[in-house]
Amino acid sequence: MSTEHVLEHRPSGRARARIRESANKVPEVTVYFWIIKVLTTGMGETASDFLGHTLGPVPAVGLGALAFVAALVLQFAVHRYVAWIYWTAIVMVSVFGTMAADVLHVGLGVPYTLSTPLFLVALAAVFALWYASERTLSIHSIRTRRREFFYWAAVLATFALGTAAGDLTATIGLGYAGSIVLFAVAICVPALAHRARLLGAVTAFWTAYVITRPLGASLADWMALPAKRGGLALGLGPVTLSWTVAIVGFVAFLALSRRDTEPAA
Repeated sequence: MSTEHVLEHRPSGRARARIRESANKVPEVTVYFWIIKVLTTGMGETASDFLGHTLGPVPAVGLGALAFVAALVLQFAVHRYVAWIYWTAIVMVSVFGTMAADVLHVGLGVPYTLSTPLFLVALAAVFALWYASERTLSIHSIRTRRREFFYWAAVLATFALGTAAGDLTATIGLGYAGSIVLFAVAICVPALAHRARLLGAVTAFWTAYVITRPLGASLADWMALPAKRGGLALGLGPVTLSWTVAIVGFVAFLALSRRDTEPAA
């Protein structure tokens, strides 16, 4: 999954002709895409918990919702992919998606065994509506407002699903270290299946995309949480800050190098 086309295909010439309204609004799929994606998932997990413990659940969710909406408004306002705007939106989806999953479990008492399949159904519904409307789920075709809406709905659903799935595995005996191993192995499956021509590019991409969420969250939780919970006890604040610095560094590199932008026609 280290090259821009390994898990995606481009639309046909006829499809490209129909979607030239604007430049593609998402980055090319490179190794940097997957690194930053994993970093944002872990940072979102610990940032959500840190804000909840520091501000209280209700103010934290309110602040997260406002930042989430502001980031998406900015993303929709631009007419091309801009690295720092796009990844800011991903970070806020990660933070708010984590909060949404936690509200169901902690606030409403919905068990992970129920919320995980519920979020899976929600993601499947988004994909079904997206495909019925656009006849493609390819991220190389996010050039219209409607496709961008479907894309971000899918992204939010994947974060909520990944959060619930990661928490489910951590609470059924695997722990955080065991979950890291499980999801690290799992994320290789769609890449290998695609390479062996057993899985289509779009399916492989979105499968891997979902798995990055519990992988990154499990890793961040393992680093941050106390030893009695199976962690390294580095603290929510320090882990959130260090992962944020790493994200900023990678995004700044991409903004300057433009290695994840669509090649000129």
